[in-house]
Amino acid sequence: MLYFCTLYNSNYAAKGLAMYWSLRRVCPEFMLYVFAFDDTLASALKKMALPNMTVITLNEFEDEDLLRVKPTRTAGEYCWTCSSSTIYYCLTHFDIDHCTYIDSDLYFYSNPQVLIDEMGDDDVLITSHRYSEQYQFEEKAGKYCVQFMTFKNTKRGMKVLKWWRNACLEWCYNRYEDGKFGDQKYLDDWTTRFEGVHDLQHLGGGVAPWNMQQYTFVAQENQIIGAETASGREFPLVFFHFHACHCFHKGWLREFNYSWYEWMEQNWNLLFRPYAKELIRAYCAMRRVNPSIDGLATKEQPIQRWWGYIMRIRHRKLDEHDFRFYYWID
Repeated sequence: MLYFCTLYNSNYAAKGLAMYWSLRRVCPEFMLYVFAFDDTLASALKKMALPNMTVITLNEFEDEDLLRVKPTRTAGEYCWTCSSSTIYYCLTHFDIDHCTYIDSDLYFYSNPQVLIDEMGDDDVLITSHRYSEQYQFEEKAGKYCVQFMTFKNTKRGMKVLKWWRNACLEWCYNRYEDGKFGDQKYLDDWTTRFEGVHDLQHLGGGVAPWNMQQYTFVAQENQIIGAETASGREFPLVFFHFHACHCFHKGWLREFNYSWYEWMEQNWNLLFRPYAKELIRAYCAMRRVNPSIDGLATKEQPIQRWWGYIMRIRHRKLDEHDFRFYYWID
């Protein structure tokens, strides 16, 4: 049995549901603890009564320490502040032997058991950004990404987790300051600061827009296989982190795009287009439960010239690497 936790609000409900569906397809035994960051989401998820999911409300989760710092953080900063506390809550309230924090915008393609098994006798698993040359954000954003992190309920594991939780309570903001950035830069020295911290080596865990330029992917026997361009090393894709996937509401259209990062067309068609369709399916599922839930963190973007816009879509006159996926709202 694998134990996971994640946090998000109703703005990310479709992404969270798509992530859950992907986990259900590849992981035979798991429990996902979802920390619902607003009552609308909590009510909808409880009404859906999804198997292998436990919904935790803010009223159940927030303690005095979190409530004390909450007014000093933006909504995003508060989510970062809480990431360590969600893991701590699961380990201490449900008496489980481990818990893996996962971001709600991950999507799983094969069983993550292989990643957790790599820890061996270590107590904490962290994943490197593995930035491509054109996206060297390590100095400010950190060497490691808070996207998939496992903590065992052991003395060494809890020591690291408590240290991180206390650090985030003290300082966790969306800015670079004195060697800190959000909850993430704190991880930079864990492999030397603490005992029992494992840096994930499996290339299939942690593929993301900032490093995918180093790999090519092909579909093979119900799996997606990646190959590292530099070495030719092959690996099954375990999860992709769909960070910065934007959804815009343009009249009767929804536009999903990734304008920040460079995509190869093959990877776009193999990874992003199916993910965008899954988001639409999740969006519709959430709307059936509560029509007020958008779930895609949609941004309004009015169209000034409709005819030119439609022709641009039809003829695919897009900027290089500025791929888009369109969905007609019914």
